[in-house]
Amino acid sequence: MLGHSTTLNVTVDVMVHHTAAVRRTEPESLLVADLPFAQAHLAKEEVLQACTRLIQEGGAEAVKIEGNSNLEGTLNYLVDAGIPIMGHVGLLPQRVNTLGGYRKFGKTDEERDSLLEDASAMQRAGCFAILGEMIESKVAAEITNSVKIPHIGIGSGPECDGQILVCTDVLGFQSKLHPSFVKTYANLEDTILDAYRAYSREVKDKIFPE
Repeated sequence: MLGHSTTLNVTVDVMVHHTAAVRRTEPESLLVADLPFAQAHLAKEEVLQACTRLIQEGGAEAVKIEGNSNLEGTLNYLVDAGIPIMGHVGLLPQRVNTLGGYRKFGKTDEERDSLLEDASAMQRAGCFAILGEMIESKVAAEITNSVKIPHIGIGSGPECDGQILVCTDVLGFQSKLHPSFVKTYANLEDTILDAYRAYSREVKDKIFPE
């Protein structure tokens, strides 16, 4: 949406700005803001400061953090400070350069075991929910059954407690970026482009304005 090919360029300032815009237009829904790239690996006090900004300035009720069991201590620290945290396991878009690209996770026994431990660690840390992205359906079902908190899936099959699709995917805004699990319910990219082309043509042909 911002013209970047990944989420790595997004900063805390950008997330605060966008979160606040969503809050103003949707004051009642649960609003969870993403903690940007590498922020979760700073000193705990700095992570808390970033999360606090997303809540105080952005208006979020909770913060989503990508990670694994190594972040259990940090997540617990944030929860103890009063920050509601949603964990994020499986494909971690902020680590796409170190994870070997966009792919399914949980295909090997090692990955399965790691994912189950990651989910368990996030529950122990006090996360109120977990997002599982691009996880093999069978493993996603195991995660759902192994934790007591909600497991929300994106590209992880039907056995999760809830489902997420990115709005630009649902609406058909990005034909060049189309994950295999996405179902598109509209084709607004073509609709919008056709409208602008028609407008441009009518201006050039002196049809509009009349």
